[in-house]
Amino acid sequence: MDVLRSSKFFLTALALFLLGGCATSGPWYDDWRNCAMAGAAAGGAIAGAADDSDAAIGGAVGGAIIGGLICAATDQSPADSDGDGVPDEQDQCPATPLGAKVDAVGCELDSDGDGVVDRLDQCPNTPRGTKVDKRGCPLPVAAVVMDSDKDGVPDDRDFCPDSEPGVTVNEIGCDSTRPTLLRGVNFETNSANLTGNSDDILNDAADRLKLYPDVKIEIVGHTDSRGAEAYNKDLSMRRAKSVQDYLISKGVKPSNLKSIGLGEEYPLVSNDTADGRRQNRRVEIRVIQ
Repeated sequence: MDVLRSSKFFLTALALFLLGGCATSGPWYDDWRNCAMAGAAAGGAIAGAADDSDAAIGGAVGGAIIGGLICAATDQSPADSDGDGVPDEQDQCPATPLGAKVDAVGCELDSDGDGVVDRLDQCPNTPRGTKVDKRGCPLPVAAVVMDSDKDGVPDDRDFCPDSEPGVTVNEIGCDSTRPTLLRGVNFETNSANLTGNSDDILNDAADRLKLYPDVKIEIVGHTDSRGAEAYNKDLSMRRAKSVQDYLISKGVKPSNLKSIGLGEEYPLVSNDTADGRRQNRRVEIRVIQ
């Protein structure tokens, strides 16, 4: 009878062991659970031979513990230090954070290829080749700064964007050796009243001068040689002052501007022709220290 009971216990444990072994992949001894059941079967059967149910139970428990420990000690499965499913010997990123999704070589996924892994990427669909920050989001695109005349002053700040090559320019981008002509600024005959498209030219001049809050500008008025010299000097002064007042009305600092009139003293060309006299009636600006 004892043998029968022992046999039944052994067969029951063996059946559980076989069922457990079938539920695992690979050799049965690669899984500690199989080893534990095998130990339980053996321990329970041996102790059960004494016809003592308590002894059988104790033997099964002891056998399970011993079997599991032996199996664990002889475990031949490849090491996987970071638990990502890729054995250490194949893992090119052996310190992957627990739970991170990895590729076939054990490295974290970077779906958009921007150098920031998906786990940290706040912009996961960045187009290929886009430069990104540490969050994986596109970096701001730097504006292209144009400098058409290559004088070191950007076009949007250059008062003279077509300076001759090699010319030394001042702070506002104009030839530092001579005054800058406000071409197109005209006045009514014998008057300081602005005409034509003078407003457009002076509006642009004001916008550029406001970019240089510390630059001092002198506005210089000129006339042709017709009329009395004293009258022409006064007229040139009034015209320079008209330009100064206009620039101030558009936001240029008053303390940055001064005006003078030179009358007919410094003609650009001869006053013998109508075209020459037209060119000599002008307003110029120059940077002063």
